[in-house]
Amino acid sequence: MLADAAIDPDPTASTAEAERGRLPVIDATRATALAAMAGYHTLWDLGYLRLTDENYALTPLAHRVAETIAGSFLLLVGVGLVLMNGRGIRTRATLIRLGRVGGAALLVTLGTWIAFPDAFVFFGILHCIAVASVLGLPFLYVPVSATALAAVLVLAAPFIVHAPFLDAPALFFLGLGAVMPRTNDYVPLFPWFGLVLAGIVLGRIGLPRLARSRLGAWEPRSRFGRGATFAGRHSLAVYLIHQPALLGALAGVVTVIGANPRAGLRAFRADYMTICTRTGGEAPLCRIAARCTSDALLRADLFREDGRPFSPQERLQAQALSQGCYATLENAARAPR
Repeated sequence: MLADAAIDPDPTASTAEAERGRLPVIDATRATALAAMAGYHTLWDLGYLRLTDENYALTPLAHRVAETIAGSFLLLVGVGLVLMNGRGIRTRATLIRLGRVGGAALLVTLGTWIAFPDAFVFFGILHCIAVASVLGLPFLYVPVSATALAAVLVLAAPFIVHAPFLDAPALFFLGLGAVMPRTNDYVPLFPWFGLVLAGIVLGRIGLPRLARSRLGAWEPRSRFGRGATFAGRHSLAVYLIHQPALLGALAGVVTVIGANPRAGLRAFRADYMTICTRTGGEAPLCRIAARCTSDALLRADLFREDGRPFSPQERLQAQALSQGCYATLENAARAPR
């Protein structure tokens, strides 16, 4: 699952307009990323609670979207570092922010360890932000070209660095191993720190121009605009609150209307295919039989999307439906044409 890039929970000083403290357009941009994150989490929750026929958040397309959302947050982390510390490191504000983000990361680890012990978050986006916020500080003061080069190298590292010792669990936070750990949110330093560095480059080059532009002078006038910038200023709090609130609300929905009767159908057909081919069945027939069997179970009200066990009589009936589907297809395939 995506976590929030709590980019800048504290007031910050603009490199161009220190007296204003921050640029509302940056807060609004952060709020847009928050809305996209909440949308993705809603899609994940719908699938997790079986309100949709499958978890569409786990599809390749949704995975790419999730990576794009995470990337936008990390770019904004780099921009936020420039806003806060571009004229010199503000030690107290930086330590307070680091404590908040790091503390929230530990809360995410603890909460997911309790809720999902087999896939808890040990280095998600908040963990990455906390570490990257420290590692990124020196790059605020070296030449921009050096920071840009470092960003490219960090982004490319997973594709060019390979060594068996990097697969050690203690080094999973680096992201340079061949093993993909089982976790609900995984944002290792490589390549993701590269986007923070890219955000620093973007901030150092673009923020002075932005602060002098009409867009940089924008102030929210409408209730929607003020709400968006408020959410952007308090993105860490929004993250910590939104997912429990979404899960709670949707859990209430599923208790009222029940799960989608077709939830888990694709996984059932995939499992059927695996077992069928492993026991000697022909793949084309197994594929059709899987669909035939699942449809027959649905018609007989025997499809168990929630994992409830069959009674002995239901098990016999389900087995008969499965065998009947495969036998019919096998006989049709063998019939002379």
